[in-house]
Amino acid sequence: MTARDTVAVLLARHGTTYAAEAGIRLRNTPQPLYQLLVLSDLLSARIRASVAVSAARALFDHGMRSPRRMAAASWQQRVDALGEGGYRRYDERTATQLGDGARLLLDEYGGDLRRLRAAADGDLDALRAGLRRAPGIGPAGADIFVREVQAVWPETAPYVDGKALQGAERLGLPTSPAKLAELVVSAEPPRPAREAGRGGRTDGRGIAVLAAALVRAALDQHVVEDVRAHA
Repeated sequence: MTARDTVAVLLARHGTTYAAEAGIRLRNTPQPLYQLLVLSDLLSARIRASVAVSAARALFDHGMRSPRRMAAASWQQRVDALGEGGYRRYDERTATQLGDGARLLLDEYGGDLRRLRAAADGDLDALRAGLRRAPGIGPAGADIFVREVQAVWPETAPYVDGKALQGAERLGLPTSPAKLAELVVSAEPPRPAREAGRGGRTDGRGIAVLAAALVRAALDQHVVEDVRAHA
């Protein structure tokens, strides 16, 4: 079983970003970028990823899809939505953080994370530092956001955080982001030239999907076993 075979099977069977799982149609526009920030906050807590995804869906279903709508919601409405999604252990603290973070984003960036991107100007450390100003977003949350947003912010690619690299190691794959990006290019079906990265490089979408699948491998031994059984 080659590394390319492993990546192909992993992508085919577990290749879904956490944003997509949460119902976020990620684009470089304010609302989905904000929703990704909310999801990153929820995923960074010590709670099952499936619960974090469910809680994000519940918040969005209750209309809290933008920083303005999140800030306008009452603390109790945020608590109730989080509880509906099963996010009960951290619901009260997280409800406060989400409200404070929405107001900060409105005050500092007019509710538009693209302004943070522009201010970072391609500096990944600056981008991560800006994200960490949001209440509830620590190093893990910033990692999650950048890992997923590289699908639409290609200057951050290839970004493979520590948790994804743990999954790569468990599957016997390279632990170099550049080498993993090369494997994505070789394992994915050919795409039209207008969709491919320049010079044959990944455009960020493929590595974002692979990184999410690798995180699943790091979190769940059954994913590792499933890939090995089908490769």
